[in-house]
Amino acid sequence: MSAPAEMPIVTVAGPARPVTTITTEHYRRLAARVKLLSWLSLGVMSVEGIVALVAGIMAGSIALVGFGLDSAIEGFASVIIIWRFTGSRVMSQTAEQRAQKLVAIQFFILAPYVVVESLRALAGGEHAEVSALGMALAAFSMVTMPLLGIAKQRIAEQIGSAATKGEGRQNMLCAYLAAALLIGLAGNAIVGAWWLDPVVGLLIAGVAVKEGVEAWRGEGCCVGSTLDGYVAGDTCADDCCR
Repeated sequence: MSAPAEMPIVTVAGPARPVTTITTEHYRRLAARVKLLSWLSLGVMSVEGIVALVAGIMAGSIALVGFGLDSAIEGFASVIIIWRFTGSRVMSQTAEQRAQKLVAIQFFILAPYVVVESLRALAGGEHAEVSALGMALAAFSMVTMPLLGIAKQRIAEQIGSAATKGEGRQNMLCAYLAAALLIGLAGNAIVGAWWLDPVVGLLIAGVAVKEGVEAWRGEGCCVGSTLDGYVAGDTCADDCCR
């Protein structure tokens, strides 16, 4: 019986840069776990997006509407990862590269709308109403999104998937934006700081663009997997492979 195929992965541990390996079987198990996490994310994002949009429209909150749109975009990113790790694409580097670019594009879709609406709200002095539902949603996202994001990024490091890394970053971005959103909504509710809402909206747009650029470049993960094996070489420039 032939030995199981292995996918060599270069990891970084100081100057020595030792090589570790991952079997094809183990790779497929991890890919299946990523797919499951993405299905879970899709369910959470669907609920989160609907609630945020409804609450945002009711309260006239640009930040809440932007947060809801961000959830919809992240949900589509989850669909991309599910596609990436289905069928013959599991071991396909071409599918990985396509998924990486598609995930990155999701970051750029959100920014223009939020920027325009936030600037309009600031210029017109539009005051968002207090939204208890929005604050509860933000608190929920602050708890759930880091759990999903960290789990995906850890697996991404093992299988060398920038697409998975990008989706995990979107989950972490969602958690950070939820914290900023909560501050904005609470500030408006407690001291009437209405301007915090559009300012948070601009923050959402800025961070989304930054993360989109990094995801497009594949930064944050050493990727080079093929059907024959994975070789990161000297392309690892951060902590992804450490």
